[in-house]
Amino acid sequence: MSDFRQAQNQAHPNKTNILMSAITWVFILILIMQIWLLTASLNTTLGGDHSIAWPAFFFSTALFVGGALLLRYLPDPLRKPKN
Repeated sequence: MSDFRQAQNQAHPNKTNILMSAITWVFILILIMQIWLLTASLNTTLGGDHSIAWPAFFFSTALFVGGALLLRYLPDPLRKPKN
């Protein structure tokens, strides 16, 4: 078990709730940025300017990877159900 997980297990429940809220808001922000990026790049591409397509794709991929890495820091009860 990593030091982060040990510290998280020993943390006060309010600290875990604050951590979960912060990660959730950052995740929502990443999702909003991806939707905006998709809309803006589609409007630009359909308007005839194709120079934005590849940079938008790479930035969207970077946002996706960042969101996927962010999921690692969610508290345990949210990632896997307890039996």
